[in-house]
Amino acid sequence: MESYMKRALTLAQQGQGHVHPNPMVGAVIVKEGRVIGEGYHEVFGGPHAEIQAFARAQEDLQGATMYVTLEPCSHHGKTPPCADAIIDKGIKEVHVASVDPNPLVAGQGIQRLREAGITVVLGEEDEAQWALNKVFKTYITHKRPYVTLKTAMTTDGKIAHASGQSQWITNDASRGSVHRTRAQVRGILIGRQTAQHDDPSLTVRLKDDHGHHPTRIVLDTHATLPTSLKLFQTAREVPTLLAVSEHTPSTRYAPFQALGVQVILVPEREGHIDVKELLALLAVQGLDHILVEAGSALAWSFFQANLVDEYHLYIGPKVLGGAASLTAVGGAGFPSLEHARQLKLSTIQRFEDDVFIVYTRQEE
Repeated sequence: MESYMKRALTLAQQGQGHVHPNPMVGAVIVKEGRVIGEGYHEVFGGPHAEIQAFARAQEDLQGATMYVTLEPCSHHGKTPPCADAIIDKGIKEVHVASVDPNPLVAGQGIQRLREAGITVVLGEEDEAQWALNKVFKTYITHKRPYVTLKTAMTTDGKIAHASGQSQWITNDASRGSVHRTRAQVRGILIGRQTAQHDDPSLTVRLKDDHGHHPTRIVLDTHATLPTSLKLFQTAREVPTLLAVSEHTPSTRYAPFQALGVQVILVPEREGHIDVKELLALLAVQGLDHILVEAGSALAWSFFQANLVDEYHLYIGPKVLGGAASLTAVGGAGFPSLEHARQLKLSTIQRFEDDVFIVYTRQEE
């Protein structure tokens, strides 16, 4: 039988894609061994999971037990404090999977419940809860978006021919998987070379995409890309950011602004946009999860700065060869194997003859 907390997690997941940058949260109310109410945070700005569960409760709540996947809030935001509502309803015991790392909460909700004489039990399904809310945790604790970096490469590790040709290394099924990932993120980031060579649209192409397209982010240190690219010509239809060096004259990026492109000025590092500073600026824009569809040089920038939280690797059944062909991660490289970035294998999936591998950050 599914535990009450696992049921709350199942409910929480239904908020995926609708509550950002808030966490996904579910709640279940139990009385005398029976579930009498349940709910989840359905949409950003809407009632929280606890309030939804109260609204759907089928009988008196006095003396009931609540299971909630994240600490009840204790502050006034877009909604009143959930901790106060729990106290007012006469709940006697609350099981909380995880403490909320948000400084506005951070244990204060639990403290308020305990001060009101409510028993609080912590830690059940904590790991599963954070697996669900990994984006929120990174966004809150590191003040930057969660970064998923995607690479499509041949079996011998090449992402493009020396001429720059890269379409298509993987099959339609793999590309469908990429579009499903795009539909889950808030921004898609590419570098100048990818924009120049591929002239991509970076939109979501799924039958059930409901018209949602992530913000498109292009790195172009000195604003040298042509304004004729699809990304810029459609900037009034799909939000598009151009990240340029803070030293770039406004005359260079004014033509992009005239097309509806939002330009953000970013500090430089070694002659290029500082990706760490860029992520901090994207976080301020409310972008909590970005997909980096990186070329060789950009992939190195993110790995070098230790900013890759999840690495999506699509491997097509081709051997390209050639010392001049581009490898998945370029740059200067780490000085030795001992310094190499260590990853943790998460999943392996097959798309016909392609292989899709997901690695996650190796916690230090």
